[in-house]
Amino acid sequence: MDLLLLLVAVVWGSSYLAAKTLTDTVGVTVILSLRFLITTPALLAIWLIWNRRRAARRETMVGVVLGFTQAAVLILETHGIARTSATNAGLIISLVIVFTPVTESIAFRVKLPRTVFVAGVIAVVGVCLLVSGDGFATPTLGDMLMLAAAVVRSIHVTAVSALTRGRSYSALHLTLIQSAVCALVYTLADSHGVVGAVRSFDTGEWIGVLYLGLACSVFAFLVQTWAIQQTSASRASLLMGTEPIWAVLIGLTIGQDTLALLSIIGAALIITGTYLGLRAETRHRTTPPPPHHREASPTSTTHR
Repeated sequence: MDLLLLLVAVVWGSSYLAAKTLTDTVGVTVILSLRFLITTPALLAIWLIWNRRRAARRETMVGVVLGFTQAAVLILETHGIARTSATNAGLIISLVIVFTPVTESIAFRVKLPRTVFVAGVIAVVGVCLLVSGDGFATPTLGDMLMLAAAVVRSIHVTAVSALTRGRSYSALHLTLIQSAVCALVYTLADSHGVVGAVRSFDTGEWIGVLYLGLACSVFAFLVQTWAIQQTSASRASLLMGTEPIWAVLIGLTIGQDTLALLSIIGAALIITGTYLGLRAETRHRTTPPPPHHREASPTSTTHR
């Protein structure tokens, strides 16, 4: 089971290079459209086999709202990937691990341990060094878009928590609805480009799109959901939190990215900061609160 969770982290870490490779060929919206046009039928097939229970009206509306916020995250993220290195993209987006506890503390008025904020400062300093290259310089547009994507993703995750807390919503239902909304939004945004890509894609490009749709979305979602049922959410989060490490390794080896000394120090600080933040937030979340403060845990529905 631990190996499967690590595999999810590896798959997510490799998604930045896969998406960047495709953005060299077609537009961002086309890639996202094709990805979710593959993901949605696959999730629908899983629903037909395993579930078949219809989503309630409120559950459907929540899924639609989260679908739009997820679509906003991915359009920022993929545009960012197209304009920076896969290594930078994977490291900067990992800041969502630090940002999310902050947005949740603001939304739910919950005090967080000081370690989370210390971890955030470490990670942000790491980003400044990462984007500096051989010396301090202005971040690229891609780096800024990835940073914006991390902020919006933290808001999306907080919205998931706020809208599902105390509700017995199906994670499969919400993920399927989010995927369908993303597929619709992206396809309507550039239907002509999607048709052109379907006609012109070669085998390698289809493999890339299938990898994003089936491996990075469907497979990762199923393993994540199954594993959390078999072990603690804390253990699952820590294992999947190794994603930025894999993003760096894959970007440097397969993607042939390069990092200057300051960037290497920055990457190390980002990984350290996100890990410390994840550990601190996990300990804080799993510490039993006083009985009058206890609330039901939200259903996890976020997927890449």
